[in-house]
Amino acid sequence: MKLFVTGVCGFVGSKLACSLLELMPGLEISGIDNLLRPGSEINRAELARLGIRFTHGDLRMASDLEAIGPSDWVIDAAAQPSVLAGVDGRSSPRQLAEHNLIGTLNLLDYCRQHKAGLILLSTSRVYSIRDLAALPVTAHESAFQLDAAKTSVPGVTAEGIAEDFPTRQPVSLYGATKLASETMAREYGQAFAFPVWINRCGVLAGAGQFGTAEQGIFSYWLHAHRARLPLRYIGFGGLGYQVRDALHPRDLAELIRLQLHKTPPPDATFHASGGVKNSMSLAQLTEWCNQRFGPHAPAADHRPRPFDIPWLVMNSAATKASFGWEPKTTLAAILEEIEEHVGRNPNWLRQVGAL
Repeated sequence: MKLFVTGVCGFVGSKLACSLLELMPGLEISGIDNLLRPGSEINRAELARLGIRFTHGDLRMASDLEAIGPSDWVIDAAAQPSVLAGVDGRSSPRQLAEHNLIGTLNLLDYCRQHKAGLILLSTSRVYSIRDLAALPVTAHESAFQLDAAKTSVPGVTAEGIAEDFPTRQPVSLYGATKLASETMAREYGQAFAFPVWINRCGVLAGAGQFGTAEQGIFSYWLHAHRARLPLRYIGFGGLGYQVRDALHPRDLAELIRLQLHKTPPPDATFHASGGVKNSMSLAQLTEWCNQRFGPHAPAADHRPRPFDIPWLVMNSAATKASFGWEPKTTLAAILEEIEEHVGRNPNWLRQVGAL
């Protein structure tokens, strides 16, 4: 089987490529990356060592895909990954759309030409910010907890948000580009008869992530805490009670392995996330860091930030029912892996341009 990975030198793309090689001996993997993010070259060397063929190119340029040979499957792991993209002054809305939507359209045309299946990595941020912000939560043990019984919004369960949670606006410019990419992927697959899987991922986390405060928060928090860099609890009373769940890319790779050997239904959209058991608040994460690196108190910043929400944990029950899949890497193991990386790379955040 021939597999083509976009964003292959990024954290997620590189981890998936390496993990799939371990899971599927004999798999041929090639990939493309524009190397825009500092740190990408680090992963490029490891991919070369494993025999993964690399092409320097940009999905926004359709011609950069012309030299790519046929593949059986494509994993689209290339994206501008921050929910603040397009509004934070670092990138324009047009740049965001070109990265996350136009790039996907060019890739879909590649799949059409070669009849390659597509696995699109999407995000939890396709869900309505207004509905997420209105979820009933209470504070308990330095974290917000969901009271699912107090809402009638579809897709709300005690185990987290399910796939039928509303995707109505606003979802952020970032979320809109990913939701549009999902729609176009389904339409292309139906129109041109190639298989499409869509995986809406929670927070992906692990050692070597190019983490920032807007994405990759678990890695960023550990590195910044150990280096005694300024940290802030933004909004929600400045307490750090907001909660997210974490998933290691190698667990996502196992789900993808299963999908590569199945025929997707017309609306094959599934959650891939750590779930409630792998969730934690920023305040709880700070206490974890205090115990390992010594005390370092974040500052309270009461000002709200666009698109922030108090609680977002993904329910992957439908994924388990369809594939028998559930994450095997615990949040404790993820944090310990990042901790080891912190010890070996004390200047990581500067090295990868996260500061």
